Amino acid sequence: MAAVILSARALTRHFGGLRAVDGVDFDLHQGDIHALIGPNGAGKTTFVGLLSGRIPAQSGTITLAGEDITRLPAHARVRKGIAYTFQITSVYPRLSVFDNVALAVQQGTDRDLGPAVMAALSRVNLADRAEQTAGTLSYGHQRLLEMGMGLALRPRILILDEPTQGLASGEIANFKALIRSLVPETTVLLIEHNMDVVMDLATRITVLNLGQHLATGTAAEIRANPAVQDAYLGGHHAAD
Repeated sequence: MAAVILSARALTRHFGGLRAVDGVDFDLHQGDIHALIGPNGAGKTTFVGLLSGRIPAQSGTITLAGEDITRLPAHARVRKGIAYTFQITSVYPRLSVFDNVALAVQQGTDRDLGPAVMAALSRVNLADRAEQTAGTLSYGHQRLLEMGMGLALRPRILILDEPTQGLASGEIANFKALIRSLVPETTVLLIEHNMDVVMDLATRITVLNLGQHLATGTAAEIRANPAVQDAYLGGHHAAD
């Protein structure tokens, strides 16, 4: 089994009386495509917010390749190789596609800007739209641009929050091919409600329920897990 690149132990975040993330243990293995699933209110978005540093942990630890990053702010985690693309598209609508990615590249390193931007745009099949104003892209293309911005950071870990939401079926096929092309150089963690995408893509799946870790396993193991069926797969597929 590949080495653990990102690890959480007893990770906890409460909001008032709500236990959004309640003592979760989690391991992300190098080169995996790891899906995070669970019913509405399971705590998935809060959990990846804790991993990326956008939300501070109340207790517990997070380590990246053995280094404790629990107290590091989000921008410092980006520099260490954790890129997080958001559930709501976060492109700059008035800037060109090229300039959106250029801003991301500048955050990452002092690389030669033009080639680095075009390489990232080529990965997400948007090189021919480099001069287009980002706000005029279709929703699906804006999601791809957002991924290009994440990839421009050359992350060790790419965290994707609902990446296929709003994509047409043809775009989903392209998205799956893109994700497969990233590993093993990049490790991928995705929150995803489309179970066909999860079962097809994920090498490992973790299920959260009511802020707690319910199960981790392969697609076949998760499908066959009675506790997961009760909590999620057998029930309604609510949106987060």
